[in-house]
Amino acid sequence: MSIMNGNEIKEMQKTYNLQSWSKQRGINPIPIEKADGIYMWDFDGNRYSDMSSQLVNLNVGHNCRPIIEAIKEQAEKYCYLSPSYGSEPRAELAKMVIDLMPDNMGKVFFTNGGADANENAIKMARMYTGRNKVFSRYRSYHGSTFGAGNLTGEPRRYPLEPGIPGFVHFFDPYVYREPVIKFESEKQAAEYYVAKLREQVIYEGPDSVAAIVMETITGSNGVIIPPDGYLQGVRKICDEFGIMMICDEVMAGWGRTGKMFAFENFGVKPDIVSFAKGVTCGYVQLGGVAVSKEIAAYFDDHLLSCGLTYSAHPLACAAGVACVNYYKEANILENVNKVGKVLGEILEELKAKHACVGDVRYIGLFSSIELVKDKATKEPLVPYGKDPEGRMGKIIGALKSKGFMTYSHENMIFVSPPLIITEAQIREEMTKVDEVLSTVDAEI
Repeated sequence: MSIMNGNEIKEMQKTYNLQSWSKQRGINPIPIEKADGIYMWDFDGNRYSDMSSQLVNLNVGHNCRPIIEAIKEQAEKYCYLSPSYGSEPRAELAKMVIDLMPDNMGKVFFTNGGADANENAIKMARMYTGRNKVFSRYRSYHGSTFGAGNLTGEPRRYPLEPGIPGFVHFFDPYVYREPVIKFESEKQAAEYYVAKLREQVIYEGPDSVAAIVMETITGSNGVIIPPDGYLQGVRKICDEFGIMMICDEVMAGWGRTGKMFAFENFGVKPDIVSFAKGVTCGYVQLGGVAVSKEIAAYFDDHLLSCGLTYSAHPLACAAGVACVNYYKEANILENVNKVGKVLGEILEELKAKHACVGDVRYIGLFSSIELVKDKATKEPLVPYGKDPEGRMGKIIGALKSKGFMTYSHENMIFVSPPLIITEAQIREEMTKVDEVLSTVDAEI
């Protein structure tokens, strides 16, 4: 039973709380009274469809009873232990994670979330290799803490500059926006981007490079899916020079792409994997770093200089165990592939129909619609890093008015619903996108 009504919640929050990634004047949060499955309801009874899974996080949807019951059961035993103690949910979840990883993986270090996972991943790579430079891509987001923020390549890193020495950014395999070359095949594109990366590694001094960090599939910068052969080529560069290959699976992992982890789509084995979000689906915050057997063995006799008060929090790990079990019991991967095929077909229809849709990219239930002013020139609907007229905000607002809740970044609209969504639900919701895109067509 709520103590406050919706207006009271909204006004108190606006008065006392700072909202992330926002100018505080004019924010207007929607107070949510209840949520279930892919839906949320405000205090006036209006229903909203969660078509971005709460920042591509809530993979199993709202109100998943097995996870809730696991949290309650653990809370009755104990809510917290420091990381130096043994905990059943911690031990069980660690084994579950490693069992799901490739056979080269050895151990897991649990963190509070994705940014912490990436912070500790690059620390481990530096400690293990004795090298200082870390490569990451321009169109990437790895978190907003100082290390993860420097690792990030897109404009959200700017407030952190001048940053930490040793971070080097390189260009993405962004075939749609390649300004010079029209590739004849994915293989040709992969060879080109891999060759340019190898050249840059050589210029930076391979013996100084600790790691190459990539979102396996770029998330909030547009769901950029690497061409076939690209990740395999990066793997070869890492093997050639003794560089750690780190796959950031914070957004793309845990079933989002139709595989448990996105790198499985490309047949590669990373040295380090960072994860968060879908491991508990946000029911309790948790992240982690899985490392190879070789790295794990190194820390047998070398200090692991990583520590967090809430590392392997018992409530979070209990939620994680229940969540991972639910993926299996509810046949989540099967549903992602089934409904993801339907989503892909709808997205291609939207691309063919609407003048404002330059490109659509999708894998499983992970997708992005890239908006342009002109299909021929590919001019983005809004300039990179800017939106002076608030055009994307207006588009997201139009979707919100239809009960379709998602977010945008740059000139992209994201469609990444909970992995439990049905074919009927995805068809119903995408008609709303179709309607809004028609209004955008009329304005360009």
